[in-house]
Order: sequence, then C-alpha cells, then structure tokens
Amino acid sequence: MRVSQPKYGATVVVQRGQTVYRIATENGITPLDLALWNDIAPPYTIYPGQRLRLYPRDGNVASSTVPAPASTRPPPAPASAPASAPAPVASSLAWQWPAQGSVVGTYAAGDPTRQGVDIAGKAGQPVRAAADGVVVYSGSGLVGYGELIIVKHNDQWLSAYGHNRARLVNEGALVKAGQQIAEMGRSGATRDMLHFEIRYNGKPVDPLEYLPRR
Repeated sequence: MRVSQPKYGATVVVQRGQTVYRIATENGITPLDLALWNDIAPPYTIYPGQRLRLYPRDGNVASSTVPAPASTRPPPAPASAPASAPAPVASSLAWQWPAQGSVVGTYAAGDPTRQGVDIAGKAGQPVRAAADGVVVYSGSGLVGYGELIIVKHNDQWLSAYGHNRARLVNEGALVKAGQQIAEMGRSGATRDMLHFEIRYNGKPVDPLEYLPRR
C-alpha cells in the first residue's frame, strides 16, 4: 500500500486539469488521505483555485501517517497533544467484525503501512458492514486499496474495506451492521484478505480497540 508523507503547513492551489489522484501522487500522498484531509466527498471533484492541505487538519505528528524524517520535515504546528499515541477515542457505535478469519496484519500508530488490520480468508467469503451507515465510496480508483468500499457512520467515523473481489453496494446505499457489502478477494493485494480501517475525523485508529474481542 502506498505511504503518505504529510507536508505539515503546506498547501497547493488546484490548477486546471488537475485531479485528486494527480495532486496526491505528485506530493507523495495517497488519494484517500488527501480527500479525507480536505473533506472532499465522492466523486472527489475539485476545482481550479481551490486550496488543498497536504497534511491532516490538526497538523499533529500523531496523525494518520508517519511524518517525514525530522531532518527534512518542517516543524509541526503547535499542538497540545504529545507525539506518543493518544488514548483511544471513545465511540458510541456498536462495531462488528467485518469478516471471519485470522488477523494477519495489525495497526501500528505512526506506521503508515499499518493503518488498519488485515483479515485473511477465502476468495468470495462475505465482507460485512462493521456498523450502520451510508456508502460514500464504492470503486477502485484509490491506488493500493483495490476494490474499495468506504462507509460513513456519522460526522466523525468512517470505515474502509479494501482488496475486495466484488463490491455489492453502490455509493449512497444505506447499510446495516452485519449486512454483506462485498466479497473478499485480493485486488491490490498478494493474498485473499480484507484490509479494514476505522477512521476518526479522517485519521486511522486501531480497529482492535473497537471490534469485539474474539
């Protein structure tokens, strides 16, 4: 999966003909992160003259992606939070496991290659919504995620389901917790598995802090 390198304090002004994908790749950021950092809703349309941030909204080093090496990174904006991983944010949502299988990849704070969990399984097995919500993205346009579905649960919480073989819901669909939304696959991956992320205000958090113990 591509690794984002946020550029703290930096912005870009959209030029005619540019897209979210183009700006993201030119600046070493994944299209998904760029869209979430700037509250750009699907289908990710941007306009000439629009100014986009190249870093998470809070400018905090404890952000969704690992910062650039200290020798080259501009100083982060002042923040009261320490650089260490913060305590888990409380969630009122009743999260459910999105798939059956063994966890073969875990979340690690500050490691942009481990922004969620990887759940190994068999091709075609059900991928289910982890909580009630609305599908805000269903497609394969975000490099590194394969066939991807993103569900918005409320103004703060999103969940993402990547590497699917088939997507069974379209953007705008209302889904219930436990409803099948996709079939597991290996699009954009080397094995059949689900890459699952939970994001709070656009930033990944550890899904194992929210999913029921099993």
